[in-house]
Amino acid sequence: MSTEIDAVDFPDAGPSIPPPPPKTAPPPRGPWSIDDSRELYLLNRWGSGFFDINAGGDLVVRPLRKKQGEVVLRNVVEEAFTQGLRTPMLVRFQDMLHYRVRQLNEAFSRAITENKFRGVYRGVYPIKVNQLREVVEEILDAGRPYHYGLEVGSKPEMFAGLSVHTDNDSLIVCNGYKDDGFIRMALMGRKLGKKAILIAEKLSEVRAICRIAKEMNVEPYIGMRVRLVSRGAGKWATSAGEGAKFGLSVSEILEAVKFLGEQGMAASFKLLHFHIGSQVPDILIVKRAVREAARYYAKLRKMGCQIEYIDVGGGLAVDYDGSRSTFHASMNYSVEEYARDIVYNIGDVCDEERVPHPNIVSESGRAVVAPHSVLIVEAFGSIEKAQGDAPGTTPLQHKLIENLKHTADHLNDRNLLESLHDLLQVKEEGQKMFELGMLELDVKAAMDVLYWHTVERIDALARLRDPSEVPDDLIDLRRQLADQHICNFSVFQSLLDHWALGAVFPILPIHRLNEEPTEHSTLVDITCDSDGKISKFIAIDADVHETLRLHPLNEAPYYLGIFLTGAYQDIMGDLHNLFGRVNEVHVFLDEDEDCGYYIEETISGHSISDVLAMVQYDTRDLTARMKAQIDAAIKQDKFKPTEGMRLLAEYEKGLKEQTYLAL
Repeated sequence: MSTEIDAVDFPDAGPSIPPPPPKTAPPPRGPWSIDDSRELYLLNRWGSGFFDINAGGDLVVRPLRKKQGEVVLRNVVEEAFTQGLRTPMLVRFQDMLHYRVRQLNEAFSRAITENKFRGVYRGVYPIKVNQLREVVEEILDAGRPYHYGLEVGSKPEMFAGLSVHTDNDSLIVCNGYKDDGFIRMALMGRKLGKKAILIAEKLSEVRAICRIAKEMNVEPYIGMRVRLVSRGAGKWATSAGEGAKFGLSVSEILEAVKFLGEQGMAASFKLLHFHIGSQVPDILIVKRAVREAARYYAKLRKMGCQIEYIDVGGGLAVDYDGSRSTFHASMNYSVEEYARDIVYNIGDVCDEERVPHPNIVSESGRAVVAPHSVLIVEAFGSIEKAQGDAPGTTPLQHKLIENLKHTADHLNDRNLLESLHDLLQVKEEGQKMFELGMLELDVKAAMDVLYWHTVERIDALARLRDPSEVPDDLIDLRRQLADQHICNFSVFQSLLDHWALGAVFPILPIHRLNEEPTEHSTLVDITCDSDGKISKFIAIDADVHETLRLHPLNEAPYYLGIFLTGAYQDIMGDLHNLFGRVNEVHVFLDEDEDCGYYIEETISGHSISDVLAMVQYDTRDLTARMKAQIDAAIKQDKFKPTEGMRLLAEYEKGLKEQTYLAL
C-alpha cells in the first residue's frame, strides 16, 4: 500500500517556550472544550498529527496522519473486552509502523536527490529497541521497497535476524561484543548471500573474524566502529565520546587495516560506523559528529580502503514533550532536517576531500517504533489529602482546632503566605503534642481535616494570581496537595525508563476530554514499592510538571493512555512483584470495515503460573503442596472435605488467571 508521507514531522511552532502571560487578570472562562484539553495535554505538539480528540471528547488515533483512518481508542479497548482481555492493555497500531518506516526512507531519498548525493540510503532497524516478532516483521514488510534491513547486537538477536531477514539487497549490521559463535552465525549469513556486516568493537574481533572466515571459506564483510571525540547529549551522552564503551581508536583502526592487508582481506573492510547515543535532542550534535566521521571515512579512502558504507548509528529522537527543544525528552529538528543534514555534511566532506560518496546507513529504532503503541491503564481509586467534613463543622473543642479555624475564617487573597505559615505552626505544635501523648486521635484527625481543607483554599486563591507573583512556598503547595490516582499496572514492567532514568511520556485520559479535569494528581501503580509511581509529566513552561490534571473518579471505568511507549518499554520491563507482560491488541486500518479498522490479533498477558515458572516454581509442585496442607487441615477438622476440595480448585483456577487486578 502506497501512502503519501508528510514532508515534515511537525509545523514550525516558533519559540520552544511561549512568552510569559500578561499581568492583567484573565477573562472569565467559558465551558471546557476539547480545544482546552488539546492545549492542556499538549496534544497538538507531541501528537504530530497521529493523535487528536473527537467532538465527543474521545481520544482518536490517525495512524497515517490523515483525516481518514481515524480510530477511537476507547472503542478498541471495549472491543478487546468482548474478546476476554482487560487492562492494562497495550494497543499497537501497525499502520503507524509502516508510516514511520516510509517516512524515514523517503526523507533520505529526497535529501539524496536534492543534494545530488551519489550514494544510496540503506537503513536498518535495531531490533533491540523492540524485538517482538510482530513488530520486526511489520517493519521489514514496510521497508521491503527500500531494502530496509536489520541491526542485531547479541547472539539471540543474530539468530532471530538471520531467520526473518529475506532481502539480500538489505543489510544485517552486527553490533556488540562477539564470540566465535556470534561470528559464525553472521558468516553463515554471508554464505547465504546476505550482506551481514560484522562491526568490530575491538581489535581482537578483527583477528577472530578473519580466522573463522578462512575456516568457513567465506569472504567476511567487516565494519569498524570509530570512537569519535564528538558525543551526544542528555541521558545517553556517555554512550559516545572518547570514554565510550564501544569502538576503536584511530591507532587501532590503522592496525586493523594493516592486519586485513596482511591476511589478504583488505577488500572486506566495507563499513565505517559511529554512534553518539540514543535520543539526541540537538541537531548541532548530529552535524558535528557526522562531519567528524566523514573525515575519517575520507582519510581511509585516500589510504586505499574501499569502504562502501558510513553507518551514522542511532540517535534520531522522539519529541516526547512537544517542546521542540534540546531538553532530553525532546528534539529541535525534524526527520527531514535530520536526513538533509546527514546527507549534506557527508557529501560536503567527501567533495572537499575528493573521494567517492558512500552509501549511508542509519539505525533509527526509537523514532520508528515509539509512536505505534499506547499503554491503556485503568484508574480505579484515588488517595486524597483533604478528606472528611469541611472546616467549621467539627464539634470538638481544642485550642489548636480554634487556631486553625481562626486562620481559615480570616483567609483572603492578601494574606495567603502568612496564613500558610500560621497553619504550619499549628500543625507542628499538634504533631509534637501527639508524640508526647498530649493529643487524642479524634482531635488530631479534626486538625488534619481543617489543615488540608484550608490549604486547598490557599492554593485555589494562589492560582488566581499572576504566576510570577506567587511565592515558592505557595507553588510548592500544589505538589503537596496532589491526589494520587491508583492505576492497575506496574511501572517496573511497563515504564521502566521512567523509574530508572526519569524519562517522561505523554499521559492523558482517553475519554471525558470534553470535561474539565479538576484534580491535580500523580499516578501510583499496584506494586508494593514506593517507587512504583509517576510523578513527572511533560510540560512546555518547565522541564517537567510534578502533577497531572485528571478527572474525579465519579464515573467508572476511567482509562488513561500512556503514549509513545513503543521503544524499549515493551522489552526492558522486569518482574518486580511478578507482574508480567500485559495484554496486547494489534490494530489495522481497513476501509471496508464499518468502524474503519479491525483487530488483527490479541495476545494474552502472562498468567500467574507463567511468571511463577520464570522464577523456578513448578505449578504441579505448588498444587501438590497446597493439597497436602488442605488434607492435613481436613484431618484436623478445620473444615469439611467438600470445602477443602473447593479451596484447592480455587487455588488451581487462580494459577491460570492473569497477574494484574481483575477490576
